[in-house]
This record gives sequence, C-alpha cells and structure tokens, in this order.
Amino acid sequence: MEIIFYTLIFIIGILFGSFYTLAIYRIPKKQDITHTHSYCPKCQHKLGFWDLIPLFSYIFLGGKCRYCKEKIRPRYFIIELISGIFFLLIAYLWNFDLENLQVLKLIDFCFFILYFTFIVLMAGIDKESKIIDKKVTAYGIIISILYMIYLYIVDETNIYRYAMYLLVYIIILIIDNITLRKYAKDKYTNGIILTTIIMAIFSGELCTYMAITLVLLTFAICILCKKIYNKKNHILKENIGPKLPIGFMLAVADIIIFIYILLCNKFLI
Repeated sequence: MEIIFYTLIFIIGILFGSFYTLAIYRIPKKQDITHTHSYCPKCQHKLGFWDLIPLFSYIFLGGKCRYCKEKIRPRYFIIELISGIFFLLIAYLWNFDLENLQVLKLIDFCFFILYFTFIVLMAGIDKESKIIDKKVTAYGIIISILYMIYLYIVDETNIYRYAMYLLVYIIILIIDNITLRKYAKDKYTNGIILTTIIMAIFSGELCTYMAITLVLLTFAICILCKKIYNKKNHILKENIGPKLPIGFMLAVADIIIFIYILLCNKFLI
C-alpha cells in the first residue's frame, strides 16, 4: 500500500514539474500559462496527449518533437524528474503514512509544494533570462504571508518574528516601486532580497544563511577562477563574464541544504 501511495506522490510531482517547464518558458514572454494549449516552441504545433506525458513522452520520442523532429531541451525532462524526486523525498522524510495521515502534516506538505513552485519558477526564469520575475515574487510573498498566518494560528509562534518579515517586505516594496523607479532600471537586487526572505520563512533562517554562504563562496570561486584565467591568457581588461544567476544559485543551494537538514533529522537525531 505504501508503494502505491509514494508512487502517487511521485506522479503528482512530475505533473507539477510539467507545469513548471511550461511556466518557466511562458512567464518571461508574458504568455498565458493556464488556458493556452501546449505547443512546440520550434514549430508552434499544438501537442497531443501522448506528447505531454511527463518524463515518458521525452523518453519515447527520443528527446525530439514528434512533428518537426527538432531536439527538445533536456531541461524539460530534468525539471520534471527533480520535481517528482523532491515530492517523494519530502513525503518520505516527513514520514507520510496513508493510514495515519495527519491533517496538519498534509497542510504543511501543501504549503511546501507552493513554496517549491515559487523556488523552481524563480530559479528557472532567472537561469534563462537573468531576471527575478515580479509576478513570481508576488506569488512567493502571498504564500509566505499565508504560511506565517497559518503557523501563528497553529503553533502560536512569536508574532514579532513575522512582524519583522512583514516590515522588511513593506520597506523593499516601497523602495522598489517608488525610489528605484526614478533612478534605476535593474531591480534584480530587490528581487534577491525578497527571495531570501521567502526562503527564510519556509526553509528556516539557518538553511537560508547556509545557502547564502554557499552561494557567496561559489561566487568568490568563480571570480577567482576568472581572474586566474585572464592573467594566464594575458587579458588586461577585467572581464568577469556574464551576470551569474544568483537567484538560481540560491534556489539550488536552499533545496539541497533543506533536504540535507531533513535527512540529518531523520537518521542522525
């Protein structure tokens, strides 16, 4: 019975993953993500049922479009697989049991699905377009506020902690929508700050601090390697290269560390 239950969780995960791939492609292009039928980005042909089965369609079609034979980017398969594995891992590490399924644990799981949706969309769009999409950030802020309200009702957690987060939200949004509108076009930094707050609310401050530290370390290593490369090849002009997708790097670090903490809690404590 447990095998069937966890198989169902995995299937739900890859279905969400299929939606993530669609949203990551369409949101930066300002296309509809709910009503417009799926189509091949190369030949624009509408996809049929057998073209849209998560994971399996990619495998059976050999990674190519059925109609134009162009290669399908492997990211579709990768995101669907990662999503399925994440859903499965969280359910397992939280000791989900179909016979003794607790309502509060189920609600927590649903909130983390919403959070995972935010983190994947933010990371995917940042990696592809080097932007932190405002609509995705707004979605993250809304679900984080709902989650804080839920936690306060259920656990009666310290309200001052949540008030601090809300205050930071308000300050950043005011700066983003009033001050920087006059002086800057790039609001990437504000998006990163808001993202880290959302991460802290859902995955915890410790996980977020560790993720930030890991990203900063990675960033420093990238700069150092670039400087060594420039010096070795006698490149006088300092050129760090294209802007690194900090949001994507934060998301990857956050998910890895979050799962690592859950694994430690399950097997070492």
